[in-house]
Amino acid sequence: MQALTLAFALVILTIASAANADWIAAPDSDVQSGLTPTLAAELLAVPGPVLLQREDTPIPSWTVISDGKTVGYVGSTWELSGSTGYSGRPVDVLVAVTPEAGIAGAKLVRHNEPILTLGITDEDIAAFVGAFAGVDLGTRDPAAFRASPDLPDVISRATVSTGVIRDAILRTGRTLALGHGLIPGNGGIDRVSYAPRDWAGLVADGALVNTRVSMAEAHDALAAGRNPPEPGEGAFLDLWVGLIDPPTVGRNLLGQQVFSRAVGNLGLSDAALFVGSAGLHSHRGTAWRRSGVFDRIAIRQGDLLLTLTDGDYLRLDDLEIAGAPDLKERSIFRLAGEGFDPTAPFTVDVTATRPSDGEPVTMVTSQDFALPQQFRQAIVAPDLPPLWQSSWETKRVEVASVGVMLGALTLILLFQESLTRRRRLYRAVRLGFLTVTLVWLGWILNGQLSVVQVVAFLHALLLGFRWETFLIEPIIFTLWGFVALGLLFWGRGVFCGWLCPFGALQELTNVGAKLLRIPQVAVPQALHERLWIIKYTLFIAIVALSFYSMEWALKLAEVEPFKTAVSMRMMRAWPFVVFVVALLVAGLFIERFYCRYLCPLGAGLAIPAKLKIFDWLHRRPQCGRECHLCEQKCTVGAIDPLGRINPNECILCLKCQWIFHDESECTVLKKRARARAQATGATS
Repeated sequence: MQALTLAFALVILTIASAANADWIAAPDSDVQSGLTPTLAAELLAVPGPVLLQREDTPIPSWTVISDGKTVGYVGSTWELSGSTGYSGRPVDVLVAVTPEAGIAGAKLVRHNEPILTLGITDEDIAAFVGAFAGVDLGTRDPAAFRASPDLPDVISRATVSTGVIRDAILRTGRTLALGHGLIPGNGGIDRVSYAPRDWAGLVADGALVNTRVSMAEAHDALAAGRNPPEPGEGAFLDLWVGLIDPPTVGRNLLGQQVFSRAVGNLGLSDAALFVGSAGLHSHRGTAWRRSGVFDRIAIRQGDLLLTLTDGDYLRLDDLEIAGAPDLKERSIFRLAGEGFDPTAPFTVDVTATRPSDGEPVTMVTSQDFALPQQFRQAIVAPDLPPLWQSSWETKRVEVASVGVMLGALTLILLFQESLTRRRRLYRAVRLGFLTVTLVWLGWILNGQLSVVQVVAFLHALLLGFRWETFLIEPIIFTLWGFVALGLLFWGRGVFCGWLCPFGALQELTNVGAKLLRIPQVAVPQALHERLWIIKYTLFIAIVALSFYSMEWALKLAEVEPFKTAVSMRMMRAWPFVVFVVALLVAGLFIERFYCRYLCPLGAGLAIPAKLKIFDWLHRRPQCGRECHLCEQKCTVGAIDPLGRINPNECILCLKCQWIFHDESECTVLKKRARARAQATGATS
């Protein structure tokens, strides 16, 4: 066993070296986008020399001048659209736009996307980014724009990351074209023009409006309730509201980065509302943390009433603008709803309530708001819809097929007792489902989950989580959603035992090995339990190392054979293929060898396994005492010598349940059958 472990260590080190050769250098995320005249000329395909003129209005970008004429504009995706990758860190692409509103060229200048680098070369990325040259940004039909044959397809095996890059390039190109007047504007709100303003300037423009309720006024209004505020001249509620969609408002108020985050994912008819307050009364309250609904604040427009939820909310810890008053709370709310028009007047209501012996006593503070004319734009042109929406539309058939698989698995787990009582049916369902998981979910749909996705999710939580990033890959998102619920209901086995393509490949090959009478190695229990340490150590090491160096964390994550065996179907450098073959050969003798001892993803899923709600795996008092059959036949050795099932290791294959109900297999049932037969013979 020591020799086997040493051999695997040598293979892993060899793979790490091969991975290093494939690595795309990721510049430091703190480095600013560097545009040189030579690079600008290359992007715009014009002969040098060219002159770069930096502009911060109407949008941050560079104007490229050649022979005294403007030949194009260049912008940064990180600066203009706040492009954040799958890792939760910046992705920056320089995008060049011609005066004819076409993309002349694009160049990836920095990223921290480890997922891009596995099996994908520099040439692949350069070709993908460069393929945006020639895309026409002038179309007003978003659906036609998304379906344009000029757009390059995202790269398989890096769907999310390249999808983010694609979306950032298109949004930045549209922003450049809009900002420099190359295409008509968007909607009734001027989302392009910018002028510097301080707080007093925005108030003078009418972009921010205010109402104040004194403690005395609140006392009079709430006097009939219990604990009314003490009368006085202090502020009970000092309320400020305004739409931040116009850059003159939003950029001055929040700064470029926060502004891009706040408005970057708004729909065509959505708007972003700033609400700030000071005084005794909070416009947010605390009940929303439990209910998800803000019960104190609402938006009225005619007969339409908008209720705000936590999904519409962005908390602000500070403001960038000079001269802002001392506010206790600052919030951004997304205003969205059928029939809502952000250019039409609306009212913001903030309610204060006090209990009484009868009905609660309420006071509503209302502030009317109308978008000032200077922040309106008459020309209407629909904007680009979010990439994730088109991804789900494109893959609706594949998502539906995965939904059918997940529905079938849910029925299997809910009615497992009825299934495992029928030996042939159980084996047919089990082997059939694993085959579909391997072929359809794995090799065709590329639906293999990975520890790299866990690391990316953790980094996104810490560095600015955005659902849109993870929604770009519908299959992976759907699987992770089901696995998350499965962990709560049944434990890690929902994924490891049924939805892992590589796990299915191991089990199916082991079934063939048993049919060929290849001897199975029984690992001694003491050694078996100690070898578990490897996968848990690998998981912790990968996560910890990712916070120091994503590059090294990714190299260590090559202990996962999923990409080689499933995503790339063994079409990879020989060290990777040798590693997969070694794992599969080991699995011929020790069923699911990789799952048992090396899988960091399985270890990560096992950590919350004991939190599961249901435990429907039956055991008898004789298990582990009189009988050790289930222990010997367990797919991953999750049953200890005392007959107990370890939830951290169980993959929910249900083999022990089939044995539990099978009178021809279960030792206890066979003894009972013999006892009944003897009793019947004695009486006869």
